[in-house]
Amino acid sequence: MKRIVLTGYRGTGKTEIGKVVAGRLGIAFIDTDTLIEAKTGRSIPTIFHEDGEERFRAVEREVIAALPAQDALISTGGGVVVDPENMEHLRRESVLVLLVADIDTIEQRLLKKPRPPLTGMPLHEEIAEMMDRRRQHYYAAADLCFDTSETSVDVAAENLIRILQKGTTTAQQRETGMAFFRTGRIPAPQLHTLESILTAPARDPQTRLMGVAGYPCAHSKSPALFNNLFTRYALNYHYTWFEDPEADEIMRVARSLDVKGLSVTIPFKQDIIKYLDEVDEHAAQQIGAVNTVVFACGSAVGHNTDWIGVRKPLVSLRGANAVLLGAGGAAAGAAYALADLDMKVTILNRTTENAKILAEKFGCAWGRLEDMDRIRPDLIVNATPLGMHPDDHSPLRDDQLTKEMTVFDLVYTPPETPLIEQARRIGCRTITGTEMFIEQAREQFYLFFGIDVPPETMRETVL
Repeated sequence: MKRIVLTGYRGTGKTEIGKVVAGRLGIAFIDTDTLIEAKTGRSIPTIFHEDGEERFRAVEREVIAALPAQDALISTGGGVVVDPENMEHLRRESVLVLLVADIDTIEQRLLKKPRPPLTGMPLHEEIAEMMDRRRQHYYAAADLCFDTSETSVDVAAENLIRILQKGTTTAQQRETGMAFFRTGRIPAPQLHTLESILTAPARDPQTRLMGVAGYPCAHSKSPALFNNLFTRYALNYHYTWFEDPEADEIMRVARSLDVKGLSVTIPFKQDIIKYLDEVDEHAAQQIGAVNTVVFACGSAVGHNTDWIGVRKPLVSLRGANAVLLGAGGAAAGAAYALADLDMKVTILNRTTENAKILAEKFGCAWGRLEDMDRIRPDLIVNATPLGMHPDDHSPLRDDQLTKEMTVFDLVYTPPETPLIEQARRIGCRTITGTEMFIEQAREQFYLFFGIDVPPETMRETVL
């Protein structure tokens, strides 16, 4: 049978519950910490004390890579999820179950089985600190999430087996979800795939859904990219389109179907925030726009990876004089990226009040689109939807471009937009939206699954 991997902080019951589940399913139980001790001939605390954490993690990586591929239940160490290489090995042809418990429960359990502290903090504070530090990684490692706080080992094992065998959604939820997908513009073959996942008698209850949320979003390349990556990394997921004019309806369906994650596109990058339980403190709170939602353990957490997709192709232009076209959610991520590269930025938008609001947030200049006539920047970034069907025209005139400029169009469908064609004709250096799409999707995949996909793999998959 498919391999089961238990992850989570120490004291959440991975060993005790894992042994019972493995016994009832008739499969091998394997504890990675036990394997590490057998391999080194030393206890985990001794390895940490004598060799340090870096050496321990190296041995742990070797042990993870050598685990059997099936017919086993694997109990992992609390920090295993932080390493992308571990995640790539653990996720292949496996279902990952994140065990969680409240801090007081974990503290009481650890006091009964004392191990050397990981920090110099009191135990309660250490648990809170380490769990918070690793939370993003734990969420990425959660195909299923199971709370062990107030349950016995036997009951927890019974409930976990039931979830593994029946899934987390009801027949009614799946029928309602299927009705939602039929209202969108999903091609017939993809609808048939969704029916087999959600409503077929022989459906796999462990298959999880993900998708791109927008209106419209049928043009998105994300389903093809992610589904190809799922095949490459042997992940039991399917990525589709969540197309609806109302963000709250998309979120309702996503929560009901226990969706793993959403990529958020126009026009919901700002509106979606009100439907989330929290947003990433680094980017999403400062940018005020979300393009990535990770669902785990009953929470919907918003992140922004757009800014990373904009920043990486522009590192060589640090300190440049830049014009940013647009003032929506995509523009917010772009403005954050340009400011992070110490650029002098002017935001131009058809609605100048929106340009002013965004500019004041990031300390930029602002104006109307017509003000482009008096500006000769080093860099132009298009964060408007102009160039995407049906608005398939350039936001600029030929005389507003010079061959000394770099033009970056964030629109990636089509890959050769009217603005990119125009800029190349004039002799500008151009960066297509595909570059931004690759980098932001790569970061999304890491947030969703903890796997660090090489850039060349992303490029091969997209192109």
